[in-house]
Amino acid sequence: MTKITRTDKEWKAELTAEQFRVTRESGTEAPFSGEYDQRWDRGQYFCVCCNHPLFGSESKFNAGCGWPSFHSELEEANVVQRPDYSHGKSRIELLCRYCDAHLGHIFPDGPPPTGMRYCINSASLEFREDETEE
Repeated sequence: MTKITRTDKEWKAELTAEQFRVTRESGTEAPFSGEYDQRWDRGQYFCVCCNHPLFGSESKFNAGCGWPSFHSELEEANVVQRPDYSHGKSRIELLCRYCDAHLGHIFPDGPPPTGMRYCINSASLEFREDETEE
């Protein structure tokens, strides 16, 4: 997949104001306000900016922090990690490799098998339910 680059004007035409603030300006939605925090349907979560698959529902867990949390990303996600020293904190920011959308942060307090918590803004995601019958 080729790197996607757009101007702010182009992104604003495609995203809601909240999606733009979170993904293009490294914003954070208020805890417990995102539509996917308590969604437990089976499916996948895609980047809201470029539709690249990022997380599967099988890795989602209830961290109680107010944001959708995952213990791992999809193999094909290739989420980028970079140091983030904003707000007087030292954290690791997560970005979509294909469009540089800000997704959230990663913390070493998650469950097995990885022990990691991918703390993701709902505004950076689009959920698609599995269409397979059980």
